[in-house]
Amino acid sequence: MGLHNGAKLNLTKADKEIFVLDYPPKQFMLSSLPSPIVDWIEDHGFDFITVSDRQGKIIYISSSIEKVLGYHTEELVGEEVLSYFSPNDRDDFLTIFDPKATYRQRFSLHIRNAIGKYIWVDAVISTIVIKDKEDYFFIALSKDITDKKEAEEMLIRSEKMSVAGQLAAGVAHEIRNPLTSLKGFVDLLQAGMDRKDEYYKIMVEEIDKIESISSELLFISKPLTDNRSDQLVYDMLEDVLTLMNTQAKTYNIQLNLQIEENLTVYCDRSQMKQVFINLIKNAIEEMKDGGVITINVRSNGNRCVIAVIDEGPGIPEHLIHKVKEPFFTTKKEGTGLGLMITNKIISNHQGELVIRRNEVKGSTFEVRLPLVAKITDYHHGQT
Repeated sequence: MGLHNGAKLNLTKADKEIFVLDYPPKQFMLSSLPSPIVDWIEDHGFDFITVSDRQGKIIYISSSIEKVLGYHTEELVGEEVLSYFSPNDRDDFLTIFDPKATYRQRFSLHIRNAIGKYIWVDAVISTIVIKDKEDYFFIALSKDITDKKEAEEMLIRSEKMSVAGQLAAGVAHEIRNPLTSLKGFVDLLQAGMDRKDEYYKIMVEEIDKIESISSELLFISKPLTDNRSDQLVYDMLEDVLTLMNTQAKTYNIQLNLQIEENLTVYCDRSQMKQVFINLIKNAIEEMKDGGVITINVRSNGNRCVIAVIDEGPGIPEHLIHKVKEPFFTTKKEGTGLGLMITNKIISNHQGELVIRRNEVKGSTFEVRLPLVAKITDYHHGQT
């Protein structure tokens, strides 16, 4: 019936789901299977394959797209890939995607399906280079991860509320102190004391302190967002330290922020602050005898490195590889979700979380994020 790699296979299709071969292929690899079987895989797969040219126009898309997004292949060939991205993800993609990369690039994106609904898709993209013509194409393997994303977001919301509840006691203590001062000044003013202007100034400062602390607690209680933009790392850490200082004082811990340069990263502010809160909170809870937690910010090539360095007992070497796993915890009352969620947020921002045990004492948790990249290609047809 047909030739494949020079071998006559006499392939017949008994029905829609059964294939009969005279003899098996030499190797069971996708490339060695007969074309009818490859077509069947393409039609029924849960992933879809896209090939686009350097301007981002689709030149091939697998028929499994109908199962995943509801489109027929002929509807999409010739269309611009970016026109099916959500507006926010389109901007994010153009900011992060490197068309000249020699490595695979991975993205989680909202893609519009045939009924106009945006679904979560995980896409791995690589480049096909045509040497003779000095041209290149992009090939992407994508799959629907909507259910997975919804489950992740539910876990993150749960962990956010858990953290807010655990920090509430320290916040209440920090708010009570300035309230006590305010009450004292009000009593003095009612008694007709002089120096009113001086008292007013101190009272405003105490009110600002209450507002700052309570605002940060409310911030982490807000629903999850995914609004990415250029963010100064220093500003985010300053907000986080305003909140975390309340818990640090309870444990007799000093938070020391060291910034070599004020770097900018492209991220969702709410999610990244959640990362820093989780890491500093973990460090505080490990340091039963007090001490100093150092938060060091520096650049390393095209990466921004934020290191949280504690003086606790340190994570045993044989457990470091496990701490990112769901439900793994060394704490009596821990959920085992904090570091897993932290690692997931960082990964979704094209970053990585590196954990190591310090030589003397304690552990270091490094968040490595890409610095803001400049895109010169793959933008509205420019080359």
